[in-house]
Amino acid sequence: MFTGIVEELGQVDRLDLGPESARLTLRGPLVTSDAVHGASIAVNGVCLTVVEHDAHEGWFTVDVMAETLSRTGLGDLEAGAPVNLERAMAASARFGGHIVQGHVDGTATVVERVPGDRWEVVTFTLPADLARYVVEKGSITVDGVSLTVSAVTDDTFSVSLIPTTLALTTLGHRAVGDTVNLEVDVLAKYVERLLSARTTTDSTTTTEVPA
Repeated sequence: MFTGIVEELGQVDRLDLGPESARLTLRGPLVTSDAVHGASIAVNGVCLTVVEHDAHEGWFTVDVMAETLSRTGLGDLEAGAPVNLERAMAASARFGGHIVQGHVDGTATVVERVPGDRWEVVTFTLPADLARYVVEKGSITVDGVSLTVSAVTDDTFSVSLIPTTLALTTLGHRAVGDTVNLEVDVLAKYVERLLSARTTTDSTTTTEVPA
């Protein structure tokens, strides 16, 4: 599990695409400093498993399945591209963001960037199948960054980015038209599932009326 607080802005060394999978080699001295084989590291919000690593050189490799390639923008990465990196949360660590699983629900596109005096409002498309999980002042993960929704319409949502987020994550570099990974709040999905099951149960329950 992650919190959406990016630890390091890493870099893609290479992307080797296969017929139905890919292998990514990335650089991140901080996240590899205590990495072990099988460790989980979120790359632009995608939970991936360390296959090989070299803490001294600061690189690690991960395998990416076809399912992940189809649901995220990882397959579009090129050598030299910056990526947001976060190690799995330690049980003793502070919970700085919100519950982030690293299971991307879909992608969105940057629609607009409006600069303020020390921040920037960025607007993204909102996929129709995810819209019901996104609410104003609610949490959303964009490229692995835990953010608060500042505004939402039927087909877009906006976030306000502080200077630290702009400087230390990929969101400071995303241009209009760029693709980002989205993970909606898992608590909203659980609530929907529970209420759906309750509604189904209620609709199939009949009450006998005494003759």
